[in-house]
Amino acid sequence: MAVETSTTLGDLVTEDPRRARILERYGIDYCCHGERSLADAVGQDGLDLAEVAAALDLPADTAAAGSAPPKENAALAHDIVDTHHAYMWEEMPRLQALVEKVHTVHGERHPELARVHAAYAAAAAALDPHMTTEERVVFPAITRLERAQAPSASGSLEQPIAELRAEHDAVGDLFREIRTATNGYAVPDDACNSYRAMLKGLEEMELDLHEHIHKENNILFPRVLELERQVSAR
Repeated sequence: MAVETSTTLGDLVTEDPRRARILERYGIDYCCHGERSLADAVGQDGLDLAEVAAALDLPADTAAAGSAPPKENAALAHDIVDTHHAYMWEEMPRLQALVEKVHTVHGERHPELARVHAAYAAAAAALDPHMTTEERVVFPAITRLERAQAPSASGSLEQPIAELRAEHDAVGDLFREIRTATNGYAVPDDACNSYRAMLKGLEEMELDLHEHIHKENNILFPRVLELERQVSAR
């Protein structure tokens, strides 16, 4: 698929989710800042535009085409909860225990683990109320808006969505801090199995979080705000 460099990162990944891993490889943020064009993002990061565009120009894949997000907002919100929230609720406490254990055992030889411990604790503390708000307040409101096709009695979703986006940015920054502190999740020579499992778990969580935020910031939230505008204009 030919890549237009003026296309936003969010749209490029929505068109073909396989592109997410390519952008990850180049260190390009397609989730929290997916509104940037490919050309702008590559320029900001000092990368070669022709090289990145060529890497994103993938052959057609029916499996990738079949992974398109649900067309209904309520269905997409439900998919996010079932896929990404479920993963986070299960994985966060397991990883928290690993981070604490590794920090306690290896912290003296690896002072960078103090940064990992603090950043992960802050991220988990932020994600808990964030996902709870989405599941109990914002996503149900999205479902009601889509079904009623009328303005919500509880007010516009614009401000709650803006707050969720800001929280995405904050958590994204915390995981960037973890990635920097661990030198890209590099395994030290003296790492035990728990240390290795911690690094693997943190990297997997960051990758899943990027997909999670992409679906909300670049697909669900713009759709919902557009629907609100259309409904209010009737």
